[in-house]
Amino acid sequence: MPTEILMPALSPTMEEGTLAKWLVKEGDTVNAGDLLAEIETDKATMEFEAVDEGTIGKILIEDGTEGVKVNTLIAVLLEEGESADDIDTAASAPKSADAEEPAKNDKTSEKQGGEGSGKGKSTEPVAKSDTPAPAAPKDDSGERIFASPLARRIAAEKGLDLRQIKGTGPHGRIVRADVEEAKPAAAPAKEAVKPADKAPAPASGPSSDAVMAMYEGREFEEVKLDGMRKTIAARLTEAKQTVPHFYLRREIRLDALMKFRGDLNKQLESRGVKLSVNDFIIKACALALQAVPDANAVWAGDKVLKLKPSDVAVAVAIEGGLFTPVLKDAEMKSLSALSAEMKDLATRARDRKLAPHEYQGGTFAISNLGMFGIENFDAVINPPHGAILAVGAGQKKPVVGSDGELTVATVMSVTLSVDHRVIDGAMGADLLKQIVENLENPMVMLA
Repeated sequence: MPTEILMPALSPTMEEGTLAKWLVKEGDTVNAGDLLAEIETDKATMEFEAVDEGTIGKILIEDGTEGVKVNTLIAVLLEEGESADDIDTAASAPKSADAEEPAKNDKTSEKQGGEGSGKGKSTEPVAKSDTPAPAAPKDDSGERIFASPLARRIAAEKGLDLRQIKGTGPHGRIVRADVEEAKPAAAPAKEAVKPADKAPAPASGPSSDAVMAMYEGREFEEVKLDGMRKTIAARLTEAKQTVPHFYLRREIRLDALMKFRGDLNKQLESRGVKLSVNDFIIKACALALQAVPDANAVWAGDKVLKLKPSDVAVAVAIEGGLFTPVLKDAEMKSLSALSAEMKDLATRARDRKLAPHEYQGGTFAISNLGMFGIENFDAVINPPHGAILAVGAGQKKPVVGSDGELTVATVMSVTLSVDHRVIDGAMGADLLKQIVENLENPMVMLA
């Protein structure tokens, strides 16, 4: 029977994507592991590999198609001895969902279960049924429940609630066997199944038509929003409207750091290493989070999660948006190691080649606009992070020295945006104090 190739979920939150480019054409023979297509999510362009071997019998979604829902049929793979006629035959002769499925399909179903992986393998052949697979369900918190199309269809026919079934597939994905072994639960009281009251959706401003009407007769260009820009707009709107920000500001004297950095770079020149001020800022923040462990935390809906390692995200501007790749265990790494890792992440971010696990997570972020000459600014927290540090440019300013004399120093302004649900004022002030002390006494960071 022909094998259905479905649109994969390349991250836990992906619901749709763009089929950017097919790397095969109809009639091509492929083996497991061969690249089939390039798929764009809201953050990255990722390669999609074949799980099974066979011949590409039919491509159903063309290059460049946007908004392709996860688990949409995008192509059909033919096994040896099958022809294009079998595609129509399979479609016109549906199988009962409770019919015995070949053992190979169970194996393939488990392979497809890794929807949250960077590889995005997804070619589960499913038995046809008169009942279409229902849409992917969501749990009580609104997160998508990962289940194969066959599992969803069987659950619907048996009247099972997928939220009550524990998946045994990769990454907890619900597969056919999980649903077949599950038994319908007793109907709960109405009060128990009543969804939690949700706050009304915030007003999003005037409609598109209303705004365009304001500029009728004026020359303008309409710019279509891509997935990344839509995601940035939604997440930052949510952040500013739902996260209770407060802001703490300090000035940092950089003269000791600049001298120390210059000396280090001379010694590291033979190794091809050149440390940036941003490398020191990353290290300073990572160590500060260890010094104030209660601030190394994220908001998780009805609880706070305190992390032990310092996983620091750094904003990287790319064409059309930005990434926040995460440097994990930053407190444990040397300055040269952080520098090399940051350069690699930034390069691949600009090429949109980061895997989801490289830009998801972290408790704290850094946004540095100093290289653009910005003196100071307030950054928006990237949920679920507890805080973000906005870094301005270092500038020569008159200051009062320790001896009371007026002198000139290189001063950098920073603003710490804090989620008040996670970090209170005094704790935020202590965290910022630790960052300042690390940067003004850089040798301490090597101790």
